[in-house]
Amino acid sequence: MTAPNINSANATTHAPANAADRLLARIEAAGAPVCVGLDPVAEKLPAVLRPAPGHAAAANAIGEFSRGVIDAVAGIVPAVKIQAACFERHGPAGVTALASVLEHARAVDGLEVILDFKRGDIGISADHYAASARDAYCADWTTVSAYLGADSLTPFVGQGHGAFALVRTSNPSGDAVQSLRLADGRTVAEAVADMVASIGAASVGTAGFSALGAVVGATKPTDAAALRIRMPQQIFLVPGFGAQGGGVDDVLPCFRSDGRGALVTASRSVIYAFNAADRAWHEAVRRAAEDLRTQIGSALGVRA
Repeated sequence: MTAPNINSANATTHAPANAADRLLARIEAAGAPVCVGLDPVAEKLPAVLRPAPGHAAAANAIGEFSRGVIDAVAGIVPAVKIQAACFERHGPAGVTALASVLEHARAVDGLEVILDFKRGDIGISADHYAASARDAYCADWTTVSAYLGADSLTPFVGQGHGAFALVRTSNPSGDAVQSLRLADGRTVAEAVADMVASIGAASVGTAGFSALGAVVGATKPTDAAALRIRMPQQIFLVPGFGAQGGGVDDVLPCFRSDGRGALVTASRSVIYAFNAADRAWHEAVRRAAEDLRTQIGSALGVRA
């Protein structure tokens, strides 16, 4: 197996700008704060790409599909979010495919690349995970767990890179932990939000937002409104829109009153918008991405 070239010129060149400033500029250029999530599953691919059995074949197929999705949405959305788990389940071949997809995305002008791998560790382990995202995979942003405190967050922020810390997730079972009340009356999610806001104050860019953002699910609009007050300088990465049940009205509380501060991500409703037998599946994906941009942009008064 040939190792991916993750040290190419495209991969190693990284703009020095504050990550939040860069993301906001790309959102403005694209016309709406939307992100396409790449969660490829071999069994759901277009028929023309369905792989033979085996991890190597599956990894190659989801890699080809993901690169096709990136090409389809280029120029429409300002960001893509690549789910590492979908690739890592296929072992070494999957890691090779993941690196290839990240490199492909990095080569697209004006596209911010989020590596969704939700790492959470401390000390040298956190440093290693951060280095892999920053120096090997060359992602612009990562998703990280805040459960271990500042030690698990700060290595992922700086040098032009940003991170989204898990604060209020879209999955129903998250309520069992995130909604618990502490002795001071705050929920666990609110306590994490306060920590993220405090740590993130050290990396606020000229646009007024921090390179340490927060994951806040579209399925929790009431909580999102309260968390926005606690985290006025955080960009919210907002999963759960579309197939997971979140609608336009649900994501609006994630934004500040000026219409900034959130990035709405949709995965299945965009990347699987095609008919499985359709060889021109790219066109359906592109139309779904355009519809996502129009829905959110219109709600924010950005697009007609």
